[in-house]
Amino acid sequence: MSGVIAPYLSLLRLPGVSLPFASAFVARLPLAMTPLGIVVLIEEVSGSYADAGLVTAVYALATAASSPLWGMAMDRVGQSAVIAGTSLGSAAFLAGGTLAAAAGAPDLLLLVLIGFAGLSFPPVIPAIRVAWSAVVPDPEQRRTAYAMDAVAVETIFVLGPLLLTALLWLPPAVPLLVTALLMAAGGLTYSRTRASRLSRPGSGTRGGVAGGVRGAPRRGRPPLSVRGVWLALLTALGMSVGFGQMDVAMTASAERLFHSEGLIGVFFACTAIGSTAGGLWYGSRSWSGPERRHLPLTLAAYAAGLALVMLVLLPGGGLLPAVLPAMVLTGLCISPSLIVQQALVDRNTAPERRSEAQGWLQTSLTSGSALGMALAGVIVEQGGPATAFGAAALAVAAGALVGAVAQRHWRVAGGEPDRAEATLPS
Repeated sequence: MSGVIAPYLSLLRLPGVSLPFASAFVARLPLAMTPLGIVVLIEEVSGSYADAGLVTAVYALATAASSPLWGMAMDRVGQSAVIAGTSLGSAAFLAGGTLAAAAGAPDLLLLVLIGFAGLSFPPVIPAIRVAWSAVVPDPEQRRTAYAMDAVAVETIFVLGPLLLTALLWLPPAVPLLVTALLMAAGGLTYSRTRASRLSRPGSGTRGGVAGGVRGAPRRGRPPLSVRGVWLALLTALGMSVGFGQMDVAMTASAERLFHSEGLIGVFFACTAIGSTAGGLWYGSRSWSGPERRHLPLTLAAYAAGLALVMLVLLPGGGLLPAVLPAMVLTGLCISPSLIVQQALVDRNTAPERRSEAQGWLQTSLTSGSALGMALAGVIVEQGGPATAFGAAALAVAAGALVGAVAQRHWRVAGGEPDRAEATLPS
């Protein structure tokens, strides 16, 4: 275990690494806290889960739509101004929408405020990905930084809801107000770090060499016009549709098969533990071949894990001692799959457009998860939670198939990476 953790501890001791990592972690907590906080607040003040779902959907769609736009802005003007402005703007709109809901404001006003909170959500995920190229020049340590950040995202989606749940004993507006405060504080702190300031327009890596570009930055091809990029986005879409279905299936399994809402958090924790362990292990290793070859394998393993959970649940609802380890095993390949997808997006994108490209990846993951949740709701009603796990397995398997077919396009578009760049995860 110490051999797995040691590279991450060594990385955090480097100058200019720990503060951007910690501040970006805080700034991204609202990713996991805001949707649940909106549901709790709107249901409390209106008594309608339908209204809560509508407002949450508007927020999620607005966040997904804006991510590549803010990525383009960072590629043009740099990170600091964009992150600072969006952090303050989104926090202000979220706080305003929260207070408006608590005061019984009209639904239209609430939708507008929350929609603008989503549209202005700070693009910290693509920002920190690009920033590591500026502050971690060694390719091996940069690979570790990417893996550490991917694991941090998994932790956020466990810790965020737990933190918000701990605030539910307070008035219903307080959890979202705290969420807005975390967004503003984390985003502003990150925008003032050396990593953010050094991530200038036109900076990046080409051929494994970090550095800026003299004069006006060149504008490479738009990411969506590059076949290698949108093939990577398709694999992400398949994975995220399955991920969204898995979330609903786990919730339905706890409530309908085991008749315990308390198990919802346990199920989510099991998959998060597996994903964290898999990501830490994957990022701590040195791989000898092109990383693109790993993606069909990690996605196929993820699909197999989902199918295993389905089989465990089929006989009479399943036995809890068998379900929990099956969920841990299922989570093992989630972070490694995301790591490879982010590396492929980088690898096939011009350095001066990487923030935009990572924004498109975030949009693919967010919209796919929302689609998966919607599909799973129908599937659970018609066939039960086990069937929803099966449908999730099929969606992820489709992503694995795309990854297998895309191998030659990734090889041609990005070239065969050397040993160091072959392992650049996110």
